[in-house]
Amino acid sequence: QVQLVESGGGLVQAGVSLRLSCAAPGRTFSGYFMAWFRQAPGKEREFVARISWSGGSTYYADSVKGRFTISRDNAKNTVYLQMNSLKPEDTAVYYCAASRIIGVATTTRDYGYWGQGTQVTVSS
Repeated sequence: QVQLVESGGGLVQAGVSLRLSCAAPGRTFSGYFMAWFRQAPGKEREFVARISWSGGSTYYADSVKGRFTISRDNAKNTVYLQMNSLKPEDTAVYYCAASRIIGVATTTRDYGYWGQGTQVTVSS
């Protein structure tokens, strides 16, 4: 069982940056692919970014490519999502997820472990 805890969300203005963190207290991330998803009000949860267990491979949704960066520190059991040039359409609850599935996995059913989410609100 992997328990994930997100933090770092908040209310910001468009154009600024924010960094989200996802930790697994007392548990190693080793061997898990990690991802960020987001869910806006009235919409389905959507894929944002994914990183391999070593950190050597990343994959992004087109909507965030070039603005967001996913990274991980396995020694700290923490995954990050650096979000730059935020837009109002980035407003959503952001969720961290873990998976053992190898390769590109961008659907919610590919991930067996989820955090409780952290709210990001971007005002115009």
